[in-house]
Amino acid sequence: MGRKTILFLIVGVLGAYYGYTPLPDNIEESWKLMWVTTCLKTMTHLGHFAELLGIGHFIDIARFFMSIQEVPPTSDENVTVMETTFNNVPVRIYLPKRKSETLRRGLFYIHGGGWCMGSAGFFDIDFLSRRTAVILDAVVISTNYRLAPEYHFPSQFEDVYNALKWFLRQDVLDKYSIDPERIGISGESAGGNLAAAVTQQLIDDPDVKIKLKTQSLIYPALQSLDLDLPSYRENVNFLGLTKSLGVRLWSGYFTKDRSLEKAMFFNQHVPVESSHLFKFVNWSSLLPEKFKKGHFYNSPTYGNSKLAKKYPGFLDVRAAPLLADDNRLHNLPLTYVITCQYDILRDDGIMYVTRLQNAGVKVTHNHIEDGFHGALVYRGFKIGYRIENQYISWLSENL
Repeated sequence: MGRKTILFLIVGVLGAYYGYTPLPDNIEESWKLMWVTTCLKTMTHLGHFAELLGIGHFIDIARFFMSIQEVPPTSDENVTVMETTFNNVPVRIYLPKRKSETLRRGLFYIHGGGWCMGSAGFFDIDFLSRRTAVILDAVVISTNYRLAPEYHFPSQFEDVYNALKWFLRQDVLDKYSIDPERIGISGESAGGNLAAAVTQQLIDDPDVKIKLKTQSLIYPALQSLDLDLPSYRENVNFLGLTKSLGVRLWSGYFTKDRSLEKAMFFNQHVPVESSHLFKFVNWSSLLPEKFKKGHFYNSPTYGNSKLAKKYPGFLDVRAAPLLADDNRLHNLPLTYVITCQYDILRDDGIMYVTRLQNAGVKVTHNHIEDGFHGALVYRGFKIGYRIENQYISWLSENL
């Protein structure tokens, strides 16, 4: 066999690995998704390779490639866009230009990115914020927050909570002509985690007099106790957010110590003294039958208590909103949850819907049968526009 033939075979195998991903039949525009997946695979593998060589952290490489998405705060004929800080936390503000006879709605938005990437200035987030502000005639506050691996939990939570509390001050609402009775919070992925967590925290805060009317959680990550849910099993290697990457992002939220990541991957990180928490995330009782079909619940395998003592964040309700008890959940505002069929985080959102409904909270659950993680902010995908329209429509009717 000649060198050219061998080279051709190698290129062919690599091309097939990077360029072809088997997809379910109901996925629209599969060729676009394959291209995005190829880019994500390349970025991920380059990050791992750089880390292996000791020339950079995996996240640094990912940020380098994602930085091309950053856009400046540019106003247009419909919206004034500006950047400022709320309690020392950087935020981007979107103000509709058309005159309003009444006070406007307010929306506090939190970007995703696994607590380690992303920005309010990313093109997709900027586009969504602009469109939301124009269609709803609402003031949109899109917040940033400190990121891992430079900062770990609870830094991200604290930044978002401090910015939100500042936003909810009456003098701030007066400055931007916002109706204090029509304020909502939204977030996607890790941003959905933070949105759910700060909304819970707000309930018990005596210093905050103005409360939220709605919370919108878009394919949120809500717990890391059980990473053997049916959605993790079914989507273990699906597209951008595989189980291995999801586990790395979860563990990276708490520490750089890779021993936590390893324990999480094998679902052996929760100590026996925290076993009582599993009742809050027991999918065998919280998932509807259609999502349990063909799966059997495995009793927890308890881990070494040293990890939990060293990194207690993964047992903290501020990092895992699904661990809140029913008394706390009962007081949450009107809720909208988007989940996607092809997403390891699917069952987190569905279990939260069940628990909120059981606690008496009014919930709208929008499950996207042909959806996948990140679909909302994949600009140019039909499914992204569909989910975006459904999300804005719900806000229009309920905020």
